[in-house]
Amino acid sequence: MPHPLFERHRELLTRAVQAIRERSYWSAFPESASPKVYGEGAAEAGKAAFDKLLGQRFPLTQPATVGDVAGERSPFGLALGVTYPKPDIDGLFAAVGRAHDTWKKQDPETWAGVCAEILTRINKASFEIANAVMHTSGQAFLMAFQAGGPHAQDRGLEAVAYAWDEISRVPGKAHWEKPQGKNEPIRMEKRFRVVPRGIALVIGCCTFPTWNGYPGLFASLATGNAVIVKPHPGAILPLAITVRIAREVLAEAGLDPNVVTLFAHEAGSPVAQELALRPEVRIIDFTGSTANGRWLEEHARQAQVYTEKAGVNQIILDSAADMKAVARNVAFSLALYTGQMCTAPQNIYVPRGGIDTAEGHLSFDQVGEALADAVRKLTADPARAVEVLGALQNEGVLRRLEAARSLGTLILDTQAVAHPAFPEATVRTPLIVRLDTADRATYLNEWFGPIAFVIATADTAESLAIARDAVRGHGALTLSVYSTRDDVIARAVEVAEDAGVALSINLTGGVFVNQSAAFSDFHGTGANPAANAALTDAAYVASRFRVVQHRVHV
Repeated sequence: MPHPLFERHRELLTRAVQAIRERSYWSAFPESASPKVYGEGAAEAGKAAFDKLLGQRFPLTQPATVGDVAGERSPFGLALGVTYPKPDIDGLFAAVGRAHDTWKKQDPETWAGVCAEILTRINKASFEIANAVMHTSGQAFLMAFQAGGPHAQDRGLEAVAYAWDEISRVPGKAHWEKPQGKNEPIRMEKRFRVVPRGIALVIGCCTFPTWNGYPGLFASLATGNAVIVKPHPGAILPLAITVRIAREVLAEAGLDPNVVTLFAHEAGSPVAQELALRPEVRIIDFTGSTANGRWLEEHARQAQVYTEKAGVNQIILDSAADMKAVARNVAFSLALYTGQMCTAPQNIYVPRGGIDTAEGHLSFDQVGEALADAVRKLTADPARAVEVLGALQNEGVLRRLEAARSLGTLILDTQAVAHPAFPEATVRTPLIVRLDTADRATYLNEWFGPIAFVIATADTAESLAIARDAVRGHGALTLSVYSTRDDVIARAVEVAEDAGVALSINLTGGVFVNQSAAFSDFHGTGANPAANAALTDAAYVASRFRVVQHRVHV
């Protein structure tokens, strides 16, 4: 008899599996923060729940707690003052190991049903989580609500759907009969058991703690693995709320809540490496720097490691039917969350001789000025600008901004913006610098933050060649092309497929290159150095379990 939680969410899971097969638009969790969707007073209740956490010890009781951890600071200047249980590593692993032993014995319907229940309850806490995401990542509230709430929840459900779909392909038993001519056939009864790989470790990031954290968390949980969630020390609260909800669901279902645990630590601690090398850890999900991702891939040999690392995202400008629309779209992509997105564009390749547009030929300098002017218009009103830009999450972005100002000719300098509601917030507009193809040592490195390079190339053929080599050698999550010529678009598609990067073509409306939709877009390909997996496909879940059989003559 399937678990009651599976029966409760059977329709949701069935629809999610349909969505991953169709890849058309579908969302389980509404992205609108309207009271009509989430109910009157939901926003106020969520804010009150968030406020109640401030300056307090987070309400999470876990085994092997030996102290407290604190240190988060809101990029908007709000004093958080939240403390979290500090675990003893050996003691926590002992408790998680026991929980894993009970969790792995549950059937796949239980795994899927519990995951679906956790996600639906997380959705009810979307406003609480949105405030937590906002005040740890620096995202403006609407982005924190959408990306940190429903969009992240959709990505989590997508992982559950893939896990359930893959496991469902494995029958529980089979009768095997091989004919032997005149002799009696050989008959066997075979049983097949899905066996989880082992304890999973999710290493969170500071910019998108839930959006990047939920796929790995739920992919492992839905395949029967216990999960230790290790947030970035600057963004603990959103994942702490997530773990609290998960543990509540597990306990109410009569299961060991230590199937999901939180491992909070102070900034500067090397505990991530210590955790990653534990022999009990058999799965690792990581989002962060190239150096840390490569270290995990090279050293955590006992684990299946999934990494999303840094990359150099690129735009190829060949020609345009509507240059103003192109410039507006690119400007928004550069400004959104101040470029603190793994999908944000950095390099914009423009032929040195300029481009053709419906309004006439534009020189290279005119193209650069069109982009700069679009950014100026987008960020002219501080009250509107901060809702797009958000706030800078860490000092490293400021240091890179200052360093980038001297790399070439300034097309648009970065400006400080005073936040009307949070005067202590550090807000900056995008910086645009002119470079030449000879400056490869500069533009083939990632400059994380609101930094863009407009690079003069000999022609579009050279732009495409540089883009291909950059993806192959340094990695990228996004590539974009603007052209009115079919042959250029066809060549861009060839380059993208050859290099293994997602391509966007002539985006001028309300969709931007740095956005990715669950159940439709594959985030990353696993085919270039920026990420060794895609969010989310069958390969992302299939290695989190193995099938063990036993057979007998009958």
